[in-house]
Amino acid sequence: MLRKKIFLFIVAISTLSLLLHQGIHSSWIMEPFYFSCPSLQSHPPPGLKPKHINVAFLKTHKTASSTMQNLLFRFAERNNLTVALPVQSCAHQFCYPHTFTSHFVHPHTLPPNIITSHMRFNKAELQRLMPNNTIYITILREPSAMFESSFTYFYHHCQSFKRVRDGSLETFFTDPWRYYQAKEKDSMYARNTLAFDLGLDKDRSGEDEEYVQASLAEVEKVFSLVMIAEYFDESLVLLRHLLSWDLDDILYFKLNMRKASSKRSLTPGLATKIRSWNSLDARLYDHFNASLWRQISALGLACVAREVQFLRQAQEKLMRSCFDGTVPLLRSASQIKNNNLRPWQPSGKVDIMGYDLPANLSRRYSSQAQELCFKLIMPEVQYTQVLLRSQSIRYRRGHQLRSPQQSHPLPLPIRRTTPRHPQVQQSQLPPAAPGSVSVTGFTNSKQTAAPQDPNVGTETSQTQNAATEK
Repeated sequence: MLRKKIFLFIVAISTLSLLLHQGIHSSWIMEPFYFSCPSLQSHPPPGLKPKHINVAFLKTHKTASSTMQNLLFRFAERNNLTVALPVQSCAHQFCYPHTFTSHFVHPHTLPPNIITSHMRFNKAELQRLMPNNTIYITILREPSAMFESSFTYFYHHCQSFKRVRDGSLETFFTDPWRYYQAKEKDSMYARNTLAFDLGLDKDRSGEDEEYVQASLAEVEKVFSLVMIAEYFDESLVLLRHLLSWDLDDILYFKLNMRKASSKRSLTPGLATKIRSWNSLDARLYDHFNASLWRQISALGLACVAREVQFLRQAQEKLMRSCFDGTVPLLRSASQIKNNNLRPWQPSGKVDIMGYDLPANLSRRYSSQAQELCFKLIMPEVQYTQVLLRSQSIRYRRGHQLRSPQQSHPLPLPIRRTTPRHPQVQQSQLPPAAPGSVSVTGFTNSKQTAAPQDPNVGTETSQTQNAATEK
C-alpha cells in the first residue's frame, strides 16, 4: 500500500513537471494550490468562472501605470473588447490635466469595456460612460520615490521645477514655496500629484483630518482595488482574483523605466521633506498600502506568495521566448531601430529605456507569438495609436451595416457568451476552453514569413505629451 502511494506521488510530480516544461495553460497548474489554502476554499478559482471585462483603471503618474495599461490593452485585444481612447486633440491622454469628461472620448471607441489612459478622475462622468458593473482600480506609489521620479521626468515641463536653476531636489526643498505656484500650468506635478489625479485638491494638507478622512472614504467607496507599485506582483494577484482572470492575463514586461544613471537615492532627511510637502499623497499611500496587505492576508499570505512565484516564473519563460533565450537588455531610445518600439523622451535630462526584439524572431515563432512579443514591449503612445486605428476600422465597418434610419450608433460587436446563471451579467467572458493556447506556451513554427505589422501607417511624434512612468 505504501509503495502504491509513493508511486502515485511520483507520477503526480512528474506530470506537474511535464506540464511546466511544456508551458501548458498556467491556470491549470495553479489550481491545486487553491485547494491547499483554507482562505480560498470558498472562493472559486479564477479559471472556473467568467472573466469580468468592464474595468476602469485610473492611470496615475510615475507609478508603474504604463505597465498596467499595456496589460489592459492586451487583455482587450485578446477578448475583442472596446477600449475608450482620447480624441486626437487630446493626444494619448484624456486632455489631462483637465477634469475628465466624456467629450474627451473618441466616438469610434464607444461604448467601452475598458478605460485606462491618463485623466483627472471624474466619478460622475465615468459612471455615465462605463457599464454599471464596471470595476474601478488604480495604483499608488510611495510619495518620496514618486516625487524624485517626477522631478527628473517633468523638469523641463513644470515651471515649479524649471525655476530650480541647479536642477537639484535639495535646492527645491530649501524653500518649496519659492518655486511652487499653485495656479500655473503643470503645477500638479510639483505637489500631491496622486491626490490631483484622483480628483482631489492637491493644495489641501494631509493634516486637514476632516478632508483626509472624507477623501479616503470616497476613494474606498469607488475603487475596488488600490494597487501599490512597490508590491506590483502582489497587487496583480489580488486583481486576478477580483476579476476572475487567468495567470496569462496578468503577464507583463516593465515599461517606461528611467536609465539607472538618471535615478538618485534619497537621504532619510530629504525623503521626510518630500513626504511632508506631499502630505496628502502620503496619507493616501499609507492608508491604501495598509489596506492592500489586509486584502493579501485575507486571501492568504502563503497562497499569494505562491501565485507571485508562478507569475514570475511564467514571465521569465515568456521573456526568454521573446528574446532568443536570454533576459533582454534595456536600450536607450537612440539604440532602438524600430520607431514603433521607441519610448518617448521627456528631455535630455532623463533617458527612458525600452526594448528591441531579436531580428530572427520571425524564423522561430508563429505570427501570433511574434505579435504578443511586439505588444508586450510597445510604448504607450504607439499602442494607443494602434488601438485607435484598429477600433476605428471596426467602427466604420459596423457603421456601413447600419440602416439610414438609425440615428444613434449601435454598440460595437463584442464576443460574449450566454451566462451560466441568470444573475451573471453579459459583460463577462467565459473561462478559457480546455486546450486553448496559452501565451506562456510558445511553440516553434515552420512559418518563416513575418507577421503583418499591426503598426503600418502609424507615426509617433517625439513632441507629444509625456508618457509617464517610473
